[in-house]
Amino acid sequence: MSTAGRIALCPGTYDPVTYGHLDIVERASHLFAAVVVAVADGSNTKQTLFTADERRTLVRTSVEHLGNVEVTGFTGLLTTHAREVGAAAIVKGVRTAADFDYEGQMAAFNRHLADDIETLFLPASPEWAFLSSSGVREAAAWGADVSGWVPAHVAQALHDRLGPTA
Repeated sequence: MSTAGRIALCPGTYDPVTYGHLDIVERASHLFAAVVVAVADGSNTKQTLFTADERRTLVRTSVEHLGNVEVTGFTGLLTTHAREVGAAAIVKGVRTAADFDYEGQMAAFNRHLADDIETLFLPASPEWAFLSSSGVREAAAWGADVSGWVPAHVAQALHDRLGPTA
């Protein structure tokens, strides 16, 4: 598959967006003509710290230096949104074997729904392989300095949301 002129979709909850997420988005932006970061509006299984609008704003600010990246929100099936934005591929970052197992199952499900949309896995860069949004949220809630894991505006948003202990 040639990626020239193609659109990739990088979906996630991004609660909050981390340098690990941004590494995957930036790497995808070098491989595809355009990247759409699709921030899930809601989830049946995840309780989010930030609203969907807040998460989209945090991601938009984080990727504004990337000229071929835009941020959208979505509700419902990922493959439906992928078709709406004209994506040829879904790009997912994977950190661990457990991530790969889960994302592999999701890729198979998505392929059944839309066999014309490929799923590509990018392994996490070693410096971010340990990093998760839930870990960042927990560390911030206990007052840890998370500035090495998230952009400054995200660290500030965590501090503002979680109070003086963050």
